[in-house]
Amino acid sequence: MPPPRRWRASLLAAAVLLAVVTAARAQDYNNGGGGGDGDDEEEEKPKAEVKAQEACNGAFLSYTFMERTKEYPHLKNATAQAYAFKAQAAVLNTMTDDLKAWQMFVGFQHKEILVSVGGAVLLDGTDFPANVSGGATFAGYPMADLLNSIDTAGDLSQIQVQIDITGTQFGVKPPGTPMPKIIKLSNPGYRCPAPTHKDSVMYVCCVKDKKFKAKKANSTRYLARQKADLTMAYDVLTAYGNKYIAQVTIDNWSPISRLDNWNLTWEWKRGEFIEKMRGAYTLLKEGPACVYSPAASYYKDFDFSPVYNCEKRPVIVDLPPDREKDNDVGNLPFCCKNGTLLPPIMDESKSRAIFQLTVFKMPPDLNRTALYPPSNWKITGKLNPHYVCGQPIRVSPMEFPDPSGLMSTTPAVASWQVACNITRPKKRASKCCVSFSAYYNDSTVPCNTCACGCGNDTAMCDKDARPILLPSEAMLVPFDNRTAKARAWAKIKHWRVPNPMPCADNCGLSINWHVMNNYKSGWSVRMTIFNWQDYTFKDWFAAVTMGDHYSGYENVYSFNGTRMGAPFNNTIFMRALPGLSYLEPITDGKTPGDPRLPGKQQSVISFKKKDAPNINIPKGQGFPKRVYFDGEECALPERLPSGARRRAAAPSLWQAVTGVVLVMILALVDSSLCL
Repeated sequence: MPPPRRWRASLLAAAVLLAVVTAARAQDYNNGGGGGDGDDEEEEKPKAEVKAQEACNGAFLSYTFMERTKEYPHLKNATAQAYAFKAQAAVLNTMTDDLKAWQMFVGFQHKEILVSVGGAVLLDGTDFPANVSGGATFAGYPMADLLNSIDTAGDLSQIQVQIDITGTQFGVKPPGTPMPKIIKLSNPGYRCPAPTHKDSVMYVCCVKDKKFKAKKANSTRYLARQKADLTMAYDVLTAYGNKYIAQVTIDNWSPISRLDNWNLTWEWKRGEFIEKMRGAYTLLKEGPACVYSPAASYYKDFDFSPVYNCEKRPVIVDLPPDREKDNDVGNLPFCCKNGTLLPPIMDESKSRAIFQLTVFKMPPDLNRTALYPPSNWKITGKLNPHYVCGQPIRVSPMEFPDPSGLMSTTPAVASWQVACNITRPKKRASKCCVSFSAYYNDSTVPCNTCACGCGNDTAMCDKDARPILLPSEAMLVPFDNRTAKARAWAKIKHWRVPNPMPCADNCGLSINWHVMNNYKSGWSVRMTIFNWQDYTFKDWFAAVTMGDHYSGYENVYSFNGTRMGAPFNNTIFMRALPGLSYLEPITDGKTPGDPRLPGKQQSVISFKKKDAPNINIPKGQGFPKRVYFDGEECALPERLPSGARRRAAAPSLWQAVTGVVLVMILALVDSSLCL
């Protein structure tokens, strides 16, 4: 073949090959059916999110479902099948202001149980695994604040946080995607519209609410201190390279709450350990065991024998009063009260507790300014309300008076605050209960079945049955000794006795509210407190919230009664009179066969009808709406004594005469018929 023709053939072959390759590549790009529409949608998803993020002037929140796998056991019932899932949430500050102490709410709705969270902590400090089927609020730790883009030159590591979520969810069969119901910013002063949801991604832009009336702006870069039922301050007094000295201050601000034998726990997140303490101590002093802790691998030549605690979650308790002047472990103001925190209206000097601790740090935090407080704070007591505590927030350094007595003050190196609020006890989770009785009914309505929990032994009783009405004398003996009295009373009243019998209330303390009388100008009740435990309540108090007829309250006779103001309107605060501040424990009977006798105190409370003339006592308006003992809200009965079941009243003279006359008339009629 001549060279020109050979050259033309080679060029034609190359052109054909190029056309085939181009067509193949075009076919690959359009693969997926429908001319590539599906892939265009896939490309639009990130573009839409990026576009919404760029248009946001506030806080941009997102939630992305990553993956999931079926967990054991494998079930045919799709709603009961468990799946392990991973998701990632993010908070981005797109404002010109810093976002302080950010909080993100994720409305989980598929019975989710979280196993681990990275980049944040649960706001309420719940331990893992955590049931968050009703939703969860995440708070920043260690990055509690998100700075603005202007002051950081757009550094994403300072203006954005990512939350890695791992857990279990139920009931969404593939290919469905288990997404939350809503995501929003929980910080006050922000407004969040309905989030945008596309497949496995959800996002929303939360902006400042112009109608929100913010408090006076803080002139510092710190958050303002919060008001709560109980607050705890974590103040770093002295900082070194590898350790610091901190002071913890616990303040009880609620007028109706207290703590007895308080136990405080928190969680170290960065490998810290407690070397020594003053004003308190850890229940487990594991100095020698610390040689097996991660800290021992770094502090190789350190003597761990005198170390207080290396636990990740130490349990801290107060010192007894006899250690108050001990120079080694005590000698601090407000310390050493055996864990008692009273309401400030009872004794302000006993409403605060203080202790100090020396904390050793781990790499990479080996400099003076690398300071992080512990997280997930929890505090509990003997018979006290349930507190839900938030995460520590950075506040302005606390200022302490000069120890020499001069007028100067010394600020702390750094300060954090933890705010705790009381929550109402859940059903069957109370620690005390109330029974009702009245002069117009000879039966007592006892505490609810399982009012304080059912316990483990429910095979011989019915935990769902209503409690049986009892005679009044049955309230003076323990529940185990009431069965015979309950059966006998039911036989007298011709009531059916359930089989099995209802379970006990299982409360260590109960209160009987008995409406004594009802006369023209007023009415009165008798309140009796029963202690069924082997525990003495010192400096006890109670509070009773009445209804609209509280204005008629006149006096408490055997207790010290006080009217309370807002926010506890319509509430009577009662405490023991001087010399009677101990509620004694349960004691044995006179003989081994006699039932045990509870410790008790009682008082009459009188009310006037001058300001409440229309009160209807027989219809149940003489009973309280809420009852508290030592700050714990007690479970109230689910029914009231009925006015229909009245005691048989003695016949009046007129009724007796009328009866005699009727009998005589009937006798005369009967004799005339016989004639």
